[in-house]
Amino acid sequence: MPTVALFVTCVLDQLDPDAAVGAVNLLEAAGVTVVVPDAQTCCGQPAITAGEPEAASRLARHFLDVFEPYDAIVAPSGSCAGTVHHWYERLLPDDSERVRSLTERTFELTAYLVDVLGREDLGLRLDTSAVVLDSCHGMRHLDVHDAPRKLLGSAGVTLVEMSDPETCCGFGGIFAVTHPEVSTALADDKLLDASGTEAEWITGCDAACLLHLAGRRRRTGIGPKPVHIATLLASGLPSAR
Repeated sequence: MPTVALFVTCVLDQLDPDAAVGAVNLLEAAGVTVVVPDAQTCCGQPAITAGEPEAASRLARHFLDVFEPYDAIVAPSGSCAGTVHHWYERLLPDDSERVRSLTERTFELTAYLVDVLGREDLGLRLDTSAVVLDSCHGMRHLDVHDAPRKLLGSAGVTLVEMSDPETCCGFGGIFAVTHPEVSTALADDKLLDASGTEAEWITGCDAACLLHLAGRRRRTGIGPKPVHIATLLASGLPSAR
């Protein structure tokens, strides 16, 4: 039985702990042992997008030191897992062999469940409908597309697709802060597109993107309810019924 180290991520730790708990429940339902290293901090992605490579390098080195001992590192975030895959060799060139080994063992949650463990069906059932938010980093850095759909479909969720699923939701790290007008317009377009599906939920693997949409939905009343895929799926586990 593999031991998985859960990287909780800053956003889940501070703003959406239910998704972190859901991730643990899903991984345990798949038959793995989950540990949550106390010393974990940030992956460094905010520092990268803010143009602070020295700060990002310090965080990357700390991440490497904390998570190196584990069989697998799983993050309920395509953005954070994508940061490890896409940036760490550039941030830590003197530790390239260690970084490559870590990268090979770092996965986004749904990709780990489906592509590594081969567990599309976790024995959970949900009577609802959802549209999947394909976050930019998860989709483009990690090719995460099919895995969340397979998990949702196996759980009985009716899946519907947006007309333009690959367009950014507008969050983009600090982009939402530095370019609020553009960020807001992108979020509103995404919610309007999703509203045309008549799905109950908009779900995905990046909490920050979903929280960004949730904030706009509270102001406009448009679109399905945003929820992290770990929270949604875990609500259908037998222990949650």
